[in-house]
Amino acid sequence: MVQTASDMLELGTAAPDFRLVDAVGGRTFSLADLPQRLPLLVMFLCNHCPFVVHVRDQFAELQRDYEGRISIVAINSNSIASHPQDGPEHMRDLATRLGWKFPFLFDSTQEVAKAYHAACTPDFFLFESSGGQWRSLVYRGRLDASRPGSGVPVTGNELRAAIDAVLDGRHVDSDQHPSIGCNIKWAPGNEPDYFG
Repeated sequence: MVQTASDMLELGTAAPDFRLVDAVGGRTFSLADLPQRLPLLVMFLCNHCPFVVHVRDQFAELQRDYEGRISIVAINSNSIASHPQDGPEHMRDLATRLGWKFPFLFDSTQEVAKAYHAACTPDFFLFESSGGQWRSLVYRGRLDASRPGSGVPVTGNELRAAIDAVLDGRHVDSDQHPSIGCNIKWAPGNEPDYFG
């Protein structure tokens, strides 16, 4: 595995739209299909990455703790040519087994990952809602300081602090730490240019 940090998309960026199929139910989702009066959490995940495996139980807890107060969507942008274990059928099995109720979308072209400047799994993007649209990126980076083998408990405290601030109408601290995880598995020749 290649350890990669978030690219840290600029705060204030509006949420890029997408049109992707949910691996669980087969429904196509875009931003317009999500409750736009609520803050939006976009998580770039995959099945096999040890960094995701280390924290993935936290996603069902986020779903439960913030149900009805934020919109959550997960996106898998890994190439299945090199990583077939991250394909839609395996995504469906994982989401069902872990009780994820949020959409788990497959980004087959990897264009959505590029639009969000996603770099690793997991990678998190939290947007404020204003006027019925997600106008402002207020948090991007890590769930918390825990890593596989670190001995640091998985709490989600950094992402949760940002969510709580948005829900309370408070400013989200701009001192944010990039997520660390496996690099997104780009199809050959499809690597984004934001890595320099």
